[in-house]
This record gives sequence, C-alpha cells and structure tokens, in this order.
Amino acid sequence: MKSIKTTAAILIAASTAITVMAQRSIQIPPAVKASFIKSYPAVKVVKWEKEKGDFEAEFKQGRTQMSTTFKADGTQLEAETGISATALPASVIAYIKEHYKTADIKEAAKITKTATGDVNYEAEVKGRDLLFDAAGKFIKIAED
Repeated sequence: MKSIKTTAAILIAASTAITVMAQRSIQIPPAVKASFIKSYPAVKVVKWEKEKGDFEAEFKQGRTQMSTTFKADGTQLEAETGISATALPASVIAYIKEHYKTADIKEAAKITKTATGDVNYEAEVKGRDLLFDAAGKFIKIAED
C-alpha cells in the first residue's frame, strides 16, 4: 500500500512538472499527460501545442530532438525523431536534388505511426516539409 501511495505521489509530481512547462493557453488533458509520462518518464521539459484537435509535445530525449502527438483520450498517434539529413534514404536525397537543385535540407525527421509502426520521413527544404514513405517515395508537401 505504501508503494502505491509513493508511486501516485511521483506521478502527480511529474504531471505537475509537465503542466508547468505547458503553454499557459493550452489545457492538456490528464490522459495525455499520463500517456506522455508513461512513454517518456525521463523527460522533464516539454513544449505543448494543440494541433488539429490533438496535442503535440516537443522535447529532447538525450541529445535528440523529438515530438509526439496524442489524441485527447491519451492515445499516442505518432512519434517524430530528428535525424541528420544524411540518415534519410538515398531516394529522398535524390528526389530533393532533382526537384530542389541546390537547396539544403534544413531539418530531417523519422516519423513512426504508433498504432501500425509505419515509418515516414520528413525533410524541410525551402521552408516546406516534404513527406516520404519508408522506401523514400515522395508522398506530399505537409500542411501545418
């Protein structure tokens, strides 16, 4: 019984710490906070944004920039992990060189859909987020 109370106290304290880091104008549902803490227990600094009715958490895990998106009921939809441009599939780099000539890739990320494990890649080029499938085939320009 004592360990249950201790665990509950730790979860409440962690939840409060994450709430403090949330932007003041956004109310993060308790289920979202609980899911985040369960998935990323070591993360203490989080920037929350509301995105099309869902909740996106931006944070660093170690030295890696990450973000993850949750539905209001706490279901995690996807996790995005920052990667170097050289870690993108060769076909992504070839597509960018062909369609954007000398433009640099400003940021790159690997996106994993939580429910299916499907992977997509994102490359920011000339202020646009280009999305590719796991094989590196162009899908679309992402809309924020």
